[in-house]
Amino acid sequence: MPWTIQSNQKNILVVEDDGLVLKLVELILERGGFNVLPARSAKEAMLTEAGFQETIHLLISDVMMPEMQGPDLVKAMKKRRPEMRVMLMSGYADGSLLILNYGWHFIKKPFVAMTLLSKVREVLNVPA
Repeated sequence: MPWTIQSNQKNILVVEDDGLVLKLVELILERGGFNVLPARSAKEAMLTEAGFQETIHLLISDVMMPEMQGPDLVKAMKKRRPEMRVMLMSGYADGSLLILNYGWHFIKKPFVAMTLLSKVREVLNVPA
């Protein structure tokens, strides 16, 4: 699937195994002006990342996934893209402690659209 990128758009790889949540996050971010690379699994995310030649500015991943946990996916991807920023999401508040140990960002699910956009802009340091 080809992605059209405007020169000022930030590219965000979103990894979420729940298809409805993935579609919702994708829609929110696209309406917020971001280019979204959706992936339903860690394997799909790694294939997407490997085939994407542009900068991936932000990786947003669910913490708990069937094949590979979000933190493990992040560690693998950061080896190839150390400049990529990271935000993990989870319905479990205790996941934030693990995230804080690595300096990654965290958002608790469920969240509203404005909260997600605000957090993404904060992480990327871009104005609203």
